[in-house]
Amino acid sequence: MQAEKPNALKRCWSALRKPSAKYSVLTLLVVGIFGGIIFWGGFNTGMEATNTLSFCISCHEMRDNVYQEYKETIHYSNRTGVRAVCSDCHVPKDWTHKLIRKAKASFEIWGKITGVIDTREKFEANRMRLASEEWERMKASGSRECRNCHNFDAMSSELQKQTPYKKHMKAKEEGKTCIDCHKGIAHHLPKEYEEPDE
Repeated sequence: MQAEKPNALKRCWSALRKPSAKYSVLTLLVVGIFGGIIFWGGFNTGMEATNTLSFCISCHEMRDNVYQEYKETIHYSNRTGVRAVCSDCHVPKDWTHKLIRKAKASFEIWGKITGVIDTREKFEANRMRLASEEWERMKASGSRECRNCHNFDAMSSELQKQTPYKKHMKAKEEGKTCIDCHKGIAHHLPKEYEEPDE
C-alpha cells in the first residue's frame, strides 16, 4: 500500500511535466495562475481608480454642474469632517452590485461622446431625466448606498432631534427608503420636480 502512494505522486508529477504541445501542463498552469492574479489585480485597481472623486469630476460636465452643488451640502462639509464622495452614493460597495453598476455606467460614456450634456443648458434640460433614473435605481436597491452610513436602527432618540427622529421611525414603519424623502440632499432638484402629496 505504501509503495502505491509515491508511484501515484510520481505519475501525477510526470503528467504535469509532460508537454501539451510546446509547454508542460505545469508551466501552463503556473503561467495561468500568475496571469490571472495580475489580471484580477489590474481589474480591481481600475475599478477602484474610477471610484475616486478626482476621477468623477475629471469631465467638465460633472465638475461644472453637480460637483459645485455637492460642495454646498453637508455630505461635503460638516462638523465631524466625514465626507461622502460621489462613489459613496452612486456605486454599491459589494463586488457584484458594484460590477453591475460599473457596466451600466459605461453606457453613460455615450452621453459624453455625443455631447448630450456638454453645456450647462443641455445638462439642465436633461436634469429631470438623469435625476429620475438615479432615484429609481436608489429606490430599487432600498437606498443601499445611503444605508452604508445611515441606518434606522442606529438612530438615537436622545441624540437626534425629535422631529426628524419621529419622521425616520415613521418611514421605517411604512417601509420607506432614504430616497423617498431625501431627493435633492446632495444636488439641486430639477425645476420640473414636484413634491408628492403626503
